[in-house]
Amino acid sequence: MLIQLGQVLSDRGSKYAVSGGPVLDRAGVDAALKTLKREKSYAKATHNTWGVQLSEGGPLKGDDGESGAGMVILRMLEREGLSDHLIIVTRWYGGKHLGGDRFRHVQTCVSAYLEAL
Repeated sequence: MLIQLGQVLSDRGSKYAVSGGPVLDRAGVDAALKTLKREKSYAKATHNTWGVQLSEGGPLKGDDGESGAGMVILRMLEREGLSDHLIIVTRWYGGKHLGGDRFRHVQTCVSAYLEAL
């Protein structure tokens, strides 16, 4: 089951949303991403970055063109001690580069998701 919090924040035209749910393996990750992208707005998003710490298989991440964002998600999952749970941060690019702020925005989204659990 995929939990979607929708838009969490926006900055300089870019919009961020967060989603996630329990997964047990890479096939579960792929299925969750496919489910998310069935919604047109998520399919058209600039980046759907994700991270998961699998009990069997270790850490997996996908930056989807947003270099380093998957690692930010992984670090937060490790700190939280949350295994077998995928978190996806979606960004719709707004036309202006955000520099290092984009990592803070990924952290904000992951924090909002973890608080909602």
